[in-house]
Amino acid sequence: MQHLIGTYECKADAKGRIMMPIAIKKQLAVSLSEGFVLKRAVFNPCLELYPMKEWLGLMEKVNVLNRFNKKNNDFIRRFTAGVKTVEMDVSGRLLIPKDLVTHAKISKEVVVSSTVNILEIWDKTLYETAIDEAALDFGALAEEVMGDKNEDTIS
Repeated sequence: MQHLIGTYECKADAKGRIMMPIAIKKQLAVSLSEGFVLKRAVFNPCLELYPMKEWLGLMEKVNVLNRFNKKNNDFIRRFTAGVKTVEMDVSGRLLIPKDLVTHAKISKEVVVSSTVNILEIWDKTLYETAIDEAALDFGALAEEVMGDKNEDTIS
């Protein structure tokens, strides 16, 4: 699993293309030939960019769900709604399809932020709002999620 690092501001042009920051392009260099999958985030008004290898690993987990269970089928449909394969062009630009630009309310100012093995692509204003709201209870969240973990048991 590749771990991506960093949060960067960039701009989207009128066609929905964003110039990926150099630091991100370097980190994604090993994934360029395989391409990427872009999808709506589950919990936030942003997009998630998966290197193809990460996406295929996730799809292996989703594929074991019993599709004759209505909840599973509904989940799969909603989880994969709007999913697109995308590539970075030779200039390092990523074209975001119009329906995903609309979904994430992406305007000119964009934030690309790593979340371990994928990237989130946000409208800058929405990103700052989400970070500000999350900061209010981040200490409690960190304690709840990570507080009961012993360093020796984290894998």
